[in-house]
Amino acid sequence: MDWTVALALYGVLLCGLLFGGALIGTAIGLVGVVGVTLASGTRLWPTFGDIVWNTTTSFTLVAIPLFVLMGEIILRSGLASRFYGGIAILLRRFPGALAHSNIVGCAAFSALAGSTVATAMTVGTVAVPEMRRRGYKDTLTLGSLTGGGCLGILIPPSIPMIVYASITQTSVLSVFMAGVLPGMLLALFFIAYIAVRVHRRPDLAPAPEATDITKPLYSGIVDSLPVALLILAVIGGMYTGVVTPTEAAGFGCALALILGLAYRDLTSASLVAALRNAVVTSCVVMFITINAQFLSFAVVSSGVGRGLSEAIAGAGIGPFAFFCLLILLYAVIGMFIDGLSIMLLTVPVLFPVFMAVGYDPVWIGVIIVLLIELGALTPPMGLNLFAVQSISNAPLSVIGRSSLPYAVMIVAFCFLMYAEPRIALLLPEFMRGH
Repeated sequence: MDWTVALALYGVLLCGLLFGGALIGTAIGLVGVVGVTLASGTRLWPTFGDIVWNTTTSFTLVAIPLFVLMGEIILRSGLASRFYGGIAILLRRFPGALAHSNIVGCAAFSALAGSTVATAMTVGTVAVPEMRRRGYKDTLTLGSLTGGGCLGILIPPSIPMIVYASITQTSVLSVFMAGVLPGMLLALFFIAYIAVRVHRRPDLAPAPEATDITKPLYSGIVDSLPVALLILAVIGGMYTGVVTPTEAAGFGCALALILGLAYRDLTSASLVAALRNAVVTSCVVMFITINAQFLSFAVVSSGVGRGLSEAIAGAGIGPFAFFCLLILLYAVIGMFIDGLSIMLLTVPVLFPVFMAVGYDPVWIGVIIVLLIELGALTPPMGLNLFAVQSISNAPLSVIGRSSLPYAVMIVAFCFLMYAEPRIALLLPEFMRGH
């Protein structure tokens, strides 16, 4: 069967299943099984068992449930609220202080939760009532939460980064380190935007002298330091080579548990809830990942990846033109499918094309994470919009308008990354050099 026919058949079958109400993981898996069957009959069916075994026993993917559990313990032990309160105290003299705290808080929790929605909801649960009480406008508050939440899968550890590395056989540690500088730089862009907006519209936030100054400055350091040290220990351990990403996940779980018990905020009920949520989240991720491997096998066995790469090369589409098409493609798909599913659906098909065009596999991994972040801000499927709406009860139209500048900044940042790839590649190169 010609690869173009196979690709068209996969697309029609996948759309039919999704519009018919099938779950994304089930739809991807069924398309993979049908594709392999059409290409090779039933003789390759035993390979599906090997795929399930290899995926579920992958040392790399073991990091997913461990990082999820670490984030759940932090979120349910009270450390999250304590950290946000400390950051708010440290930044209280700045105009729009709590809006800046949202970005800093989201950047920090992204290194713990590894999830866009979890990051936005965790910070938002604390921030929304406090900012409304102090007189912040919702247009400033809600946008800083949806935009800041996008940092949740860019700064490591990141579940989509682990999945990407597993699919493409790229070093997890290299992809993790490639996300650090872009994540920090994008957070600074967000902070700069908030500062400029508050300067031009002082009515969006109370004046710095109107904020609560009853707590001394050192209390902010005391409250924020434990979580900051935990982040430093996890990322620093990976960067220095002391631990692998999977070992860092286990180490982070142990540190989070110790901190939660030390502050006596982690009850037995909250620990059970953290374990339950970690199991549920991990099962969902693994189910979709296994089915995505079925689709990847079908793409390889039918020659779709190779044929698409040759077609792109033959059409004379340059790297920049393809990059623009890629942004458009992910922007459209992101309106209808969640980020992890987008990655698992597109990467098996497009990765050979990335290599044929000449993209670095680590760099393009960070770009894809940025683009699925964009999907979290675009209706009708923007998960960050619905997450913030669930805790703020604000109209979705207001949240969408507040989030638009952050979506524009993400697209602009993608082009900056294209112009200067070393923003992502500097740390991995430096790490390999040492």
